[in-house]
Amino acid sequence: MKQPLLVDSHCHLNFPELIGDIEGVIKRMVANGVGTALCACVSLGEFPSIRALAESFPNVLASVGVHPDSECVEEPTTEQLVMLSDHSRVVAIGETGLDYYRREGDLAWQRSRFRKHICAAREARKPLIVHTRAAADDTLRIMREERAFEAGGVMHCFTEGWDVAAAALEMGFYVSFSGIVTFRNAGALKEVARRIPLNRLLIETDAPYLAPVPHRGKTNEPAFVRHVAEEIARLRGTSLETIAIQTTQNFMTLLGLSELNRALQ
Repeated sequence: MKQPLLVDSHCHLNFPELIGDIEGVIKRMVANGVGTALCACVSLGEFPSIRALAESFPNVLASVGVHPDSECVEEPTTEQLVMLSDHSRVVAIGETGLDYYRREGDLAWQRSRFRKHICAAREARKPLIVHTRAAADDTLRIMREERAFEAGGVMHCFTEGWDVAAAALEMGFYVSFSGIVTFRNAGALKEVARRIPLNRLLIETDAPYLAPVPHRGKTNEPAFVRHVAEEIARLRGTSLETIAIQTTQNFMTLLGLSELNRALQ
């Protein structure tokens, strides 16, 4: 059976901007050659709705985790994350990580939360979805200290420089690019996208945010991941088909989905 052409490796289908038209979102996704979307969790309170989406649509998968920028939410335990991840449609832990961009003061709670997620991923044997913003040094340090390389994972919506990408690659992580790579002012990021080894490359929308050119400023959705793939193909001087096939295979490899290939096609 033919492999899906494209995968959206990170989106938020349960967010208000998309859930009200979820049938339409899924139909447009399929019509644009996107075979699978991973709906990433940002709080425990929303996890049941994300799991329900993954159970309702065969081309939607789920993760479980608490976003680093969410302070006034239920704090997860490692045991809780492991328990909730024990489901055939829940394929990753996160999104997790560190985000210092809008935060001041003692952020030890973020670092503690991140460590719990890494421990859960190692115990559950499921990869991490890592978010980092204005916190690259601490993110990489904690990943090393907690042996995140034993779980593996992806640096989602990557916006850092080559030094951070190289450090993540050294730990066996994948690097995922969102619509930001299509922006005119993203020159440094475009250069990183050229250099990432093809077998460690992923693409995503982070929908409903960060819509790629030519939809910039509009509500993003999984159907638009094609534009990310097209831009990376242009940057690397290769074909859309090459990027699509390789990023889909990378997604399946990262998440250990070989047994689910039939269900996802």
